[in-house]
Amino acid sequence: MRLLEYIARGDAGEAEIMLNPSSHEVRRVEAGGRLSLVVVHTDAGTASLEIELGEGASLHLVEAFCGGAVSKCRIRQAASSRCDITSVVTGAAEADYAVDLDGTDAGNNLRGAFLAGGAERVRFGLRVSHNVPRCTSNSLVKGVAGGSAECEFNGLVYVAQDAQQTDARQTSRNIVLGGAARIVTKPQLEIYADDVKCSHGATVGQLDDDAILYMRQRGLSEAQARRLQIEGFVRDIVSQAGTLGDALAEELTAKLEEL
Repeated sequence: MRLLEYIARGDAGEAEIMLNPSSHEVRRVEAGGRLSLVVVHTDAGTASLEIELGEGASLHLVEAFCGGAVSKCRIRQAASSRCDITSVVTGAAEADYAVDLDGTDAGNNLRGAFLAGGAERVRFGLRVSHNVPRCTSNSLVKGVAGGSAECEFNGLVYVAQDAQQTDARQTSRNIVLGGAARIVTKPQLEIYADDVKCSHGATVGQLDDDAILYMRQRGLSEAQARRLQIEGFVRDIVSQAGTLGDALAEELTAKLEEL
């Protein structure tokens, strides 16, 4: 993986690195603390990651998957904590996230992308639980499937009865290349409070034929036009990865060559 080359050169900056984490890893960020964490899964092992954020703490988590990895990540956030997650899947994998907003004014932002080709299988799961008032969450997951790949997104925003003034958004956007690939997307809301702003949405579509034609009229091959359109589709996801954004962009570009 090109991402490993960036990490080996020290391009991850001051981030803590976890490569193929063991079956269960625990991290705690104390009140007011900050953690930048990069987790890379390159084999078919199963991993479990648990992170607790103290009051006013912040976390920037970048996670990359390939090689059939299976991972469950649970994040618990205390009052006024902030968490930003960038998750990129470039091959067969299962990625599950469970976020518990347990303190008022906590905020969570997740940006995810998955690309699958051939006969690969990808499952991306996300549950965000608003357990107390005045918390925010914003999740966007994009998927691309080619060949005979089968992908699935399962999302849930849960709002407890006392979690008034919740502001939550969850969006799933997907592109299917050809007739054999398949993406199933299931974003859901489960709301028990009445003073909330919550939304969810999902789309599954094809590439824009008009845009491809436009680019071909300007000298690009069909393959180049398709690749550029998909790169544009996922660019806003990898741009959230900070110093590792370029490395993840290269991973996605290499994967597009296989679709």
